[in-house]
Amino acid sequence: MLAPTSVPWATGESLGHYFERRGVSRRDFLKFCGEMTAILGLATALTPRVVRALESIRRPSVVWLSLQECTGCTESFLRTAEPTAGDAAEKALHDAMAANKGKYLLVVTGSIPLAEQGVYTTIAGRTAKQIVEEAAADAAAILAVGACAHWGNVQAAKPNPTGAVGVRDVVRGKPIVNIAGCPPIADVVTATIVHYLTFGKVPELDRDGRPMFAYGARIHDQCPRRANYDAGQFVERFDDDAARKGWCLYHVGCKGPQTFSPCPIVLWNTRTSWPIGAGHPCIGCTEVGFWDTMTPFYRRLSNVAGVGVERNADLLGAAAAIGTVAGVAAHAGATMIARMRARRELPVYGQPSMTPPSGAPGVTLPADARVPTAMSSTASPLPNESAADRGRPDA
Repeated sequence: MLAPTSVPWATGESLGHYFERRGVSRRDFLKFCGEMTAILGLATALTPRVVRALESIRRPSVVWLSLQECTGCTESFLRTAEPTAGDAAEKALHDAMAANKGKYLLVVTGSIPLAEQGVYTTIAGRTAKQIVEEAAADAAAILAVGACAHWGNVQAAKPNPTGAVGVRDVVRGKPIVNIAGCPPIADVVTATIVHYLTFGKVPELDRDGRPMFAYGARIHDQCPRRANYDAGQFVERFDDDAARKGWCLYHVGCKGPQTFSPCPIVLWNTRTSWPIGAGHPCIGCTEVGFWDTMTPFYRRLSNVAGVGVERNADLLGAAAAIGTVAGVAAHAGATMIARMRARRELPVYGQPSMTPPSGAPGVTLPADARVPTAMSSTASPLPNESAADRGRPDA
């Protein structure tokens, strides 16, 4: 593999020509564009548009700021005894911003400490807040990459001694895309940039500022172990037989039911695997405040909807049987009441010898009113009733 600096991308050169010089085949380039189209959730019919946009694009300007995070090696390099590299980096930063004013993408990793006037992260004598505000002023769009730049991450966990916050807490009036995760999936970062280069705007975002194409669904709803969850098949210990069978990790703390991420689909390490695939529960690292809300990481979540079908088969069967018995009893009772009502006949005028009890509620019958008895076989004719009518079965 060629190192990035061994074949530099010349200013003004198209990406298609640059790939050609590097020996990247047309097939591999088209495959890459197809993969980006799929990750973005776009129709395959839009793949040619992605191809045209990328192969014709000139070298874009990207300003990358690394702030309060765990980049120990980079920090060590910048604090060498001969800091000329740091001076060159500062010059490159300002030259790029000046030459591409209003057109460059600003990529930020790391949180921004605000406590004690921001002294917890200073570069070239300026605080992280000052650097971000300056770089964001003329940026076309901002990518906050990782949980640190998103909301502060572990530095912002209680009690947050450095006053760490994310980019959106400092910058206003600019399109900001939060690529969530600790760390985020690299393909999501790439796909977001591809979307911007193809369509000239950031992708659709959720209410937390994350790209919908990546964070629009819960891990729980995409997990290959969801069938085990629905069947009530859970790992109880990491060394039990259920763990070896690859059953659901919900009982050992999996936070998939509350986590929105593309991990089960995009995977990690060139689509090799992902945490749950390797047998470890999700810790919810794409969600704001997960160090406080998702810990202890191996504690089971509560109030997650669902029913284990196999494990609860006896309970469900008993409930169904009880419901059936209750239904039969209700039907029998209703039938008996209907039969009793059918036997009851209303009073008919002009029939012999039954007088309502004194003071009974309802209609007061005249003195000569009579009701049928069980032995009566005929009834007095109704007014205006003919003999022919009396002979009809329904008369």
